[in-house]
Parts: sequence; structure tokens; C-alpha cells
Amino acid sequence: MTADIIDIRTDRDHGIEAACQVLGEGLPVAVPTETVYGLAADATNPGAITRIYETKGRPRFNPLICHMADLAMAEHYAVFDPISQKLAETFWPGPLTLILPLKPQSGIHALATAGLDTVGIRVPKGFASDLIRAFGKPLAAPSANTSGKISPTRARHVADDLGEKLNLVIDGGTAPVGVESTIVRVEGDTIRLLRPGGIAAEEIEKVTGTAIERPKGAAAIIAAPGMLASHYAPGAQVRLQATEAKAGEALIQFGADTIRNSNEAAAVFNLSPSGDLAEAAANLFDMLKRADATGARVIAVAPIPNHGLGEAINDRLSRAAAPRET
Repeated sequence: MTADIIDIRTDRDHGIEAACQVLGEGLPVAVPTETVYGLAADATNPGAITRIYETKGRPRFNPLICHMADLAMAEHYAVFDPISQKLAETFWPGPLTLILPLKPQSGIHALATAGLDTVGIRVPKGFASDLIRAFGKPLAAPSANTSGKISPTRARHVADDLGEKLNLVIDGGTAPVGVESTIVRVEGDTIRLLRPGGIAAEEIEKVTGTAIERPKGAAAIIAAPGMLASHYAPGAQVRLQATEAKAGEALIQFGADTIRNSNEAAAVFNLSPSGDLAEAAANLFDMLKRADATGARVIAVAPIPNHGLGEAINDRLSRAAAPRET
């Protein structure tokens, strides 16, 4: 089996119709979002959710984000506190996931939440939101890649990785944000950052007037996607904070400054020659894939500033460089 690919930039209505048909059969569909491509399936159907886990080879204890068409749909499934309500009204649709208490008999299956009494909810922009509205039910949708590997920002990334396991890939072009959503959880007056992502923590702090708390050390409980220590990993080893290149490495630079001995690298890429963190985030996963495709045993990555979207970039890079979990 090889997945059909429908380009919604030329035939959007056909893409929605075809995706709804596959979803209705309890099968996953790869769909574009503004963050990365997602592997979407009916969040109320245990068989469909199981097929997400099987397709990705994903650990069952790692919960899935459930995507909604809009805030009104989200309120049907989860309980919103005042701070979470304000964040949703400010940043949805967009790259923010909120961890919220499930409503009793919400209909979201326990397989999607890994048995937790909370659920991660996001309202995506564009096609994914329209698809959910047409389908009429929330979609569980982790990134459309083999678990632990580099997230896809183009339909071709999905097809190359999972194409033989899927019936349908929806092509919406390159994902503009390029890293997954920011995940936060509100507990009383405390806002905890569970995963940095497409919304900078500083933006959330500005809206709420509350300083965000960041987790220290490895998470003892996997409460949200992307919390495994080793994640987003290429086949090559990743060396961070590189100030010089070593012979045979693939080198990923940032900004205008040239890394010492870059001429000895097997290949050189630059996340953003101008030092733009938004451009770097959008290019991150694609350049990791391109660097990995060179066959180099090591990918060296130059230092990235740790403010704004740099926090999300460094989070993904640190997980890509972590010891591989077995």
C-alpha cells in the first residue's frame, strides 16, 4: 500500500471529502497544520487511536493532543478555568495546547489520554480546523512520523517515512511554524510550561501577567506529548553548542557568524543566515532531515539563543541529542 497524496492547494474540497471518508473508516490521515504535519484519527474511536500508535510505533503511555474545530467544541469536552479560557481566546486558533480536566463522559477515549483525567487540547489554523468541523468530532493528532524521529514539515517527509502504512496524505505545503505547539497547564494561579513550542513563553506571560514555571529535570510523569527525554532524533548523533566543525560532520549553523573549520564539514546548512528565530524554527526539522540524509555520523549544531522561539528550538535539539531510549 502506498498513500494517496491530495494537494489541497489545488483541490481543497476533495481533500476534506477524502479525509472524512478515511477517518470515518477508523483509519489515520496525515494532515497539514501550521506547526507540523499531524497523524489524525477519530479521538473517540479506540480502534482509530490504536492505529495511530501502531503506525507511529508510539509508547502507549505518551498521551495524544486532541484537536478541535474551535473553542466551542473544546468546551464540550473539557473544563476551562479562567486563565486557560483567556489563553484560548487569545491564542486559538494557533500553536498552543492546553492541558485541561476532562468532562465526565466526554467521549474522548482513554487511549488518547493515556488513561489520564486530563486532555491536551488545541485548535489548529486552516485546513485541519475545517476538516474537524466537517468530520464533526475531535481528532487525536500527534506528529506524522515514526515515534521519536524528526517531525515532518512537508507532505513528502510523511510519505517517505509512513507512506506505506497510510491510505492518505493531505499536502498543504510547508508548515509555516515548523515546531510543535507550546503546551501549558494551569494549576490554580500557576502556569506550568510542559513543552516550549510555537508560542513563546514570553507571549503567554504578557497576556496573563504571570511568570511561567518550567519543569526541572526529567519529567516523572508523562503528562503531555514531547516529554520523553529522547525525541525528534535523526539517525546520526547530534552535537550541540558547536563552535567548530570536525571533519566529516554535517554542520547546522545559525546566523551570519561562520563556525570555525566549517570547510571541513561534509555539508553545511544554516537555519537562518539573518539570525531570525522564527525562520530557524520553520527550517529546523527539514534541515535535520537534510543533514541526516548526507550520511554523516554526527550532526554538529551551532549555539541558538534561548529566548523567544529559541527556547522551543533548543528543547527539540536537546531531545534529538539525548541518549536514545530503548
